Amino acid sequence: MRMPTAPNVLTRSIPGPVHGTRITEAYARMVARDAYFWAWPMVNVYNKRLAFSRAPAPGLMNSVLPVAPLNRLAMLTDYVDPAARYVACPNQDVVYGGGVLALDQSPVVIQVPDFGDRFWVYQIVDLRTDSFAELGAMYGTRPGFYMLAGPDWSGPPIAGVTVFRARTRTGFVGPRVFQDDTAEDRQAIQPVLELIDMYPLAAYDGRMKRQNWQKLPHFYDADGTGSKTETQWVFPDTFFDQLPRILDDAPPLPGEEARYAELRAVLAAARRDRRLLAAMIDEAKATEQELIDPLQQFRNYGIPLPYYWTTVNNGAAFGTDYFTRTAIATSNILVNKRGETKYFYQDLDATGARLNGRQRYTVSFASGSLPPVQGFWSLTLYDAFHFFSPNSIERYSIGTKNKDLMLNSDGSLTIWVQPETPAHPVERSNWLPSPLADDFSLLIRAYWPDEPITSGQWTPPAVMPVD
Repeated sequence: MRMPTAPNVLTRSIPGPVHGTRITEAYARMVARDAYFWAWPMVNVYNKRLAFSRAPAPGLMNSVLPVAPLNRLAMLTDYVDPAARYVACPNQDVVYGGGVLALDQSPVVIQVPDFGDRFWVYQIVDLRTDSFAELGAMYGTRPGFYMLAGPDWSGPPIAGVTVFRARTRTGFVGPRVFQDDTAEDRQAIQPVLELIDMYPLAAYDGRMKRQNWQKLPHFYDADGTGSKTETQWVFPDTFFDQLPRILDDAPPLPGEEARYAELRAVLAAARRDRRLLAAMIDEAKATEQELIDPLQQFRNYGIPLPYYWTTVNNGAAFGTDYFTRTAIATSNILVNKRGETKYFYQDLDATGARLNGRQRYTVSFASGSLPPVQGFWSLTLYDAFHFFSPNSIERYSIGTKNKDLMLNSDGSLTIWVQPETPAHPVERSNWLPSPLADDFSLLIRAYWPDEPITSGQWTPPAVMPVD
């Protein structure tokens, strides 16, 4: 006699709450809180898509942000303007570009020129801020054309063009090209920048297109100027109106099917009962204040390291690590993959006290212990909102790009972090200005890190207060 078989729970559909089930306010608030935290990075990127879609052509928003129509990009031609507030933790080590992917509209072709021995990497992430393409010096990428396609694309291949496929329909592309801090290199980099480009597949003709990025038009937006904090990209009042589009754009990862079903059921209930929606918006505002805002501080997330430094090991590969993904999106969204750039974060000195311009500090690398990289490294100082702090010498980071750093007699390198100009020539050469009497943070970037960094053998030295 055949025994009845148990249902296969792994293949059974997961409907979530049964259609028509009454959803209580308390339950809707619980789901809303979790959803707001979980989807915050995706809504952030999606709203960048909406903003870029309004660009009439590649250009500069408020003279600082490279913007372009969907599936196009725009390039800067020098370091990012220190007044930029569109994305927290910008850096002045590379020349940036930016473009939003709308892969539901078309695949795109992206050009890779011959960079020679200059460091470069194209950051290419999906709606979840996970990387889905590997283009850069560390990959040995050859000059030519590459295609980025969405999950639904089924067109014929193009001979000689490698295709990278995203799991979502929206994404972001951010080329980064190293430039040292000299007038000569600012000039030398221009011809290679002109050959960086991205465009819809229909515009591909097999020939490298050249753009004069120095002649970009300028657009202006009153909402993007004058703020000390990052431009707001996520809005509790409209979050749940946008969430269905996010769920459609980013199909569930394995194991997320029940989450999606639950969200759709609660969102449907909120559409029927505006009181539920009001409660969910109220919960989103509380979540922004109680959970999101604290993650703007580096010390509140990440993997602890000696001397109060922290790091993450899964940048741009977050998967279902929702906490780290949202923390990074809040404090310094659009990071590179671990093998492209390793990040070390610091809010505290060696005693555990908050870094502040009332105190002078040193960061000393022993002889032979600079960050081991095949690309380059930098130490950047940010104000309390993770933007550049104005200073008299307009220096916001220090590292490989600086050609005038001076070593100590024993071969070590000491960086002096203080608001006032140092009196000693060596200290003045190695000076990273800090704000006067305000909190600040430090961030070490190791571009194309060597194995001692990626394995965790190398960690940064202490930030020492100076009496």
